[in-house]
Order: sequence, then C-alpha cells, then structure tokens
Amino acid sequence: MKSLLKFITCGSVDDGKSTLIGHMLYDAKLLFADQEKALELDSKVGSREGEIDYSLLLDGLMAEREQGITIDVAYRYFTTDHRSFIVADTPGHEQYTRNMAVGASFADLAVILVDASQGVLVQTKRHTRICSLMGIKHFVLAVNKMDLIHYDKHRFEEIKAEFLRLTASFDIESIELIPVSATEGDNITEKSINTSWYKGLPLLSYLEQIDVREIVDKDSFIMPVQRVSRPNHTFRGYQGQIESGQISVGDELSTLPANEKARVKSILVTDQESDSATSGQPVTIQLNREVDVSRGCVLLKGKDLKPADMFTATILWMDDIDLVAGRNYLIKVGTRILPATIMNIKHKIDIDTGKRIPADRLFKNEMALCDISLAEKVVFDKFKNNKALGGFILIDRISNMTSACGIIEHPLRRSTNVVWQNTDVSREIRAEQKGQKPLTLWFTGLSGSGKSTLANEVEKRLLAMGKHTMLLDGDNIRHGLNKNLGFKELDRVENIRRIAEVAKLMNDAGLITITSFISPYEKDRENAREIIGEEFIEIFVSTPLEECEKRDVKGLYKKARIGEIPNFTGISSPYEKPVSPHIEIDTSQYTIEEATDTLINQIIKYLE
Repeated sequence: MKSLLKFITCGSVDDGKSTLIGHMLYDAKLLFADQEKALELDSKVGSREGEIDYSLLLDGLMAEREQGITIDVAYRYFTTDHRSFIVADTPGHEQYTRNMAVGASFADLAVILVDASQGVLVQTKRHTRICSLMGIKHFVLAVNKMDLIHYDKHRFEEIKAEFLRLTASFDIESIELIPVSATEGDNITEKSINTSWYKGLPLLSYLEQIDVREIVDKDSFIMPVQRVSRPNHTFRGYQGQIESGQISVGDELSTLPANEKARVKSILVTDQESDSATSGQPVTIQLNREVDVSRGCVLLKGKDLKPADMFTATILWMDDIDLVAGRNYLIKVGTRILPATIMNIKHKIDIDTGKRIPADRLFKNEMALCDISLAEKVVFDKFKNNKALGGFILIDRISNMTSACGIIEHPLRRSTNVVWQNTDVSREIRAEQKGQKPLTLWFTGLSGSGKSTLANEVEKRLLAMGKHTMLLDGDNIRHGLNKNLGFKELDRVENIRRIAEVAKLMNDAGLITITSFISPYEKDRENAREIIGEEFIEIFVSTPLEECEKRDVKGLYKKARIGEIPNFTGISSPYEKPVSPHIEIDTSQYTIEEATDTLINQIIKYLE
C-alpha cells in the first residue's frame, strides 16, 4: 500500500500556489483527458492571453476565476507511482487567513511559496507561523517566478537566508528550498536546465520521498470518546478515533474524568471484530463492566493525564470583532464543547520577528499567548504531546462562528492546586430557610432609561412581600468593588464579570439579587447568564435614546455630546439590545407605579 502525504500550499497573495499545483498535475499526466481538454478550452478566455492557465484546475469558484485569486481551500487527491497525495491549496489574501488555517490543520507538510521578485512578505511570515502553530514540522520553500528574475542564484540565496532566519526558532524537523517557475514548469516535475546551480530534487520527486511519519508510542493509548453506541440492551460500545498508541483485547483502560478502570472486552474496527487496533483507526470498544463514560470523556492506557480547568494557550484570532480579556466563548477541545473565558492576554506575537508585544486586545489575524479558564474540568494535553487533546477552537456563543483556533502550551498549576471546598450548608438549604427561590433580576438599558428607579421600586415591593433581597446598583458598585475600573471596553467586560460572580454568590446565600447596569454588550450579558445559571432573568428597559436624553438628570448626555465624556453608551459607544430578554418594558409609556406593577406581575412567575 502506498504511503499518503497530506500537504498544504500557502504564502502571500499571487505567489502562484494554484498555478504550481495545477502545473504539477498537468506535467505528471495526473489529469483525465476531459479535465485536460477543459483546462485548455477555459484557458483561451483566461488571463494568460490564450496560454494554459494551470491555476484553473484548483480555482473552481466563479469569483476566483473572475478575480484571479484563491478564496476557499481547494483539495486535490492524486497518486503517482510512488505515493498518494492530498493537497490543500489555500488562499493568500489576509481576509481569508481563517481558510488557510483550516487547510493547515490537516497537513503533514507545508509548501510555502514566495514570489522571487517580491521576497518574503508579511503574509508569507504569517502563514509560516500558522503552519508551525498547527504542528507542521516539515516545510518546503518554493521560490517561485524564477523566470522573472532570470534564474538569479544570488537572489534565491538571499530569500533562502531570510526564510531560515524566520524559522530558526520553530520546532521543525526538515526544510527544503527549491527554485521553481510555476508557469514555465521549472523544477516542478523535472530538473530545470535554467537552474543548473541547484543540486536538489524537483518538487514532486522531493514530495514523493520525504518521510513525515511520526514516532508512535505503542506503550500508551488515548481515545477521546465521540459517541456511546447502544443499539440494544446487550451492547454498549464507546466509539472514537485512536489518537495515540495501540490497544488489544484484555488490556486495562482508565476512564477520565471519572477515573474508573475496566478491561477491553471486544474491539470493532468499522464493523469487523479485531484483537487489536492502532493509532489513526476508528474503533468501537466494549468494556467488561459498566463505567461512567459519555461523549467528551477519554479512554487511556499508560498515560498520566489529569483533568483541569485552566491552561495557557497560543491562539490565532480569526474574528472581525476584537478580543478583549473577560470575554466568554464556547471551546471545543478533544470531543468536548463547553464554555470558556479568556482570563488575560499575556502578550501578542509579532508576525515579523516573533517577539512578545504587550497587548490588552487582539485584532483579526493576530496571534497571542492567553490564559483560558473552562466552566469545568476536562481532559487535555500539551499540543506537542497530543494534537487531538492539545488543539482547540473558540466559538462565538451568539453567531456560532469560529472565532479562534489555538494550541495548549501547558496547564496552569492553580487549576489542579486550587480545589473547590464543599460545605454542608448548601444553596438549597439557605433558600429553604428563607422560603424563596433565589433569582438574579438583571436590569439592562441605556443611562436614563429608568433602570435604577425601577430596580429600587421592585426591591421595595419584594421586601413588602416578605422576600429577602439585595440590590446591586452600577454607580454604587463603582464606588467600591469596581473602583479601579474605567469605561473602556476591557473595563466594561470586567465590570460585568465581577457583578455576575457577586450575584451568583448572593444567589448561593438564598437571596433574590437585583442588578442595575447598562451592560451594553450582548456577549457580556451572555457571559453573566453563563456564570449565574438558570437563576438569571434579563429585564430590558427599552426606553428610547431620545427619551433618555430628555431626562438626563446627571447631565451626562450633554457632556458626551460635546466630547467631555468619551466611551459613553448610546453616543460614542454602542449599546447592543438584548435579542430575547425574559422581560421588556419601555418606561416612557408608564408611570413609575404602573411600570412597577407590570414588572412585579411578570417577575412573580419566575419566583414560583
């Protein structure tokens, strides 16, 4: 059976990635007759004045052909006499960097293209760092368009030296540098007479020979569970792909996070029984006794992993919305998806030099080292030890888009050293003592909307009903707990996070907590909801901006309009309206008594 090489082509825009692969397939006679004919016909109306445009083999989207660029990742499968290949041709434009990162996540080797007349550009460096981030350890630098510089050896050596300086600090096992011309075919499938000074192999020959196999640790076994198969009451199997090591019938396995032990009763590779299985195979494993295992758990042997809930990671930020510390996302690590919070941004990583840059926010396509906390302990590992348990993505909780990808550098010691202390007096006991159901009534709305007034009136009504309450007002909290916070986005995020944690503690004490905060960002309110749990009741005071400005008791809007107060919500800073609040009220349509009556009537159903 032929070995398989999965590789990616990447680099800056218009460096000739699609043309290179297309020419390779064409020269190596790896096209069907109809594909070759279609290429020749399409090229007549292409951008090369009737000459064959090899990029058309990879650029299949209409927009790609019209603009002459690659937008999405194009996968090609082909086989030579010596090897099978899967190539991911990725876009070079900065705006499509996330697409390039997707392609890099599957590859064993990266072919980085550089335009010989342009040299190593910023996007070249970004793509190279992303490939290294994704764990690629084998690189080929294809210095393209050598025909445009008349096959100048001196220029090739300059680019070679610059690339070697760039990758000097990377964890790389092999680097090959090849001068090529994607349009003319130099050093793609055969050695070129135009570069007689180049003594290495042509690109295809090198790709056929390079050994990218990883050393398999046969003594350890790791399999994240993707699914529990239970077709009937007599069969329970745990399904997933073996990410490390091998397993045999009779072996003793540990289960995490439950940390139970059981022996392998049977192994199914696809639908065939087998005595053993090894890394890379999808399997169904039956154990000899019942254990607490579900999707997201891990079966392992000969490996010491401990569940934890905090780690340091290097991330590539791919969202249009900036990243600031305190934001909450969903994280997918292994086969587990759960909430996660960016605790801090330790530093950004300079794309050119790799140096550390102090930062309090991250912009699209930037890389940084961050500390991340999880909602509960899960099983993970360092990326360099195990890609499956050491890589992750962050998912926006509102749009469900992938915001970042990253790799785990190491767990934080406090994630295992700081242990939750269970107490005998629980939230339920405290709530029963007070004869009420704890809630957090989260008032949100513009300044002047009537939040504080309503929250105050609601507390008085609840107190009259015999309820035990605590009111947390935005301005009052900033006189104490949050005195050190300003009004920039980063401070607003932390302000809301702290209040949510305090509200949760109040609920644990059995109290009904009432909060009155502008809390302008939907993500922050979603984070508060995640922290507080099902006790979180969002009340949107939807009084229009015009009415809020008319009231302006504190004169804040007037100051904001003339620029005396920066970052003022509704004027110079945005307010994101709640999408589906539990309760909504416009105070411009009611007297204070009527508004309070309306709210209490709706709140009561949540207290029952």
